Amino acid sequence: MKLGLALGYSGRQMKLPIERIQLAERLGYDSVWTAETYGSDAWSPLAYIAAKTQHIRLGTAIQQLAGRPPATAAMQAATIDALAGGGRVICGIGMSGPQIVEGWYGQPWGKPYYRMKDYVAIMRKVLNREEPVSHEGKEIQLPFSGSGALGIGKPLKSILHMNPDIPIWLGTGTETMVRLTGEIADGWLPLRMTPDTLPKAKAWLLEGANKARKSLADIEIQSAVQVTITEDVKAAIQAQKPNTALYVGGMGHKNMNFHKDQMINRGYKEQAEKIQELYLAGHKDEAAAQVPDEYIDDAALLGSKSRIKERYRPWVEAGFTGLTVGTGQDEAIRYMAELAGLNSR
Repeated sequence: MKLGLALGYSGRQMKLPIERIQLAERLGYDSVWTAETYGSDAWSPLAYIAAKTQHIRLGTAIQQLAGRPPATAAMQAATIDALAGGGRVICGIGMSGPQIVEGWYGQPWGKPYYRMKDYVAIMRKVLNREEPVSHEGKEIQLPFSGSGALGIGKPLKSILHMNPDIPIWLGTGTETMVRLTGEIADGWLPLRMTPDTLPKAKAWLLEGANKARKSLADIEIQSAVQVTITEDVKAAIQAQKPNTALYVGGMGHKNMNFHKDQMINRGYKEQAEKIQELYLAGHKDEAAAQVPDEYIDDAALLGSKSRIKERYRPWVEAGFTGLTVGTGQDEAIRYMAELAGLNSR
């Protein structure tokens, strides 16, 4: 089992736990992951981390598709990969939601399936440098020929000789998008997946892989998991509820919230509806109180070391190739390395 370290995105102040990242690297962690919403971006921190580390892979989980054109995403990934010595960057891409896509980036929501497909295809063309890049997709065209175009755009080829093997992973959750992930991606960053829910989604992933004449062995599957070593499991669960309520209740439109959909898909429809209702009415504490304990506990590793060890096995047996550990505890970073049998350097 490979392990990654989740950093997320900044709060009000931009800080990076460099010593914790270096600890994870020494313990044999495979990757470190940044994120973005509408504050700190995902790529800049990775350049800084690259200068402070030696070999740990540098991933975005996720960079928002609407945040930059596909050529820019390829440029950023390739630049940091070159600065880091090569073979270290993972480009993790996600759609985000229409509130951010249209409200923050000023992009149309469009047709996410085709937009993602076009985006990845263009990125691969840029990275490969086989010829000047052109693409005639359903959502994205290069050169651009839409409204306002002068009509003089020309296909171009990157000046920088890029690493053509930079892996592209997708953060997806719906059946259609998971199938697409299997078809066009090198890895999958599932949305709040658990050992119990993975088998159904893996079948979708396999369908996509088969379409591209690949197998599941060609696709890394790495889920995020919160890890807290504590004797008070109840308190650890309670501590996560406000953030869960934020995402299920408020991180998206009332009629389109992927985090709420995920809670429903895991069997908590009534609670999801109530959480959203309370959160959007401004009753955040009451919304958090509606989050089921099991919803938190099943997607995390919380408790004593013996409890975490017992609950870790299903993640391995379910078929995850990696886990991205979210924690504020150096002790938890060390213990997860022990459980995963990593080789310290």
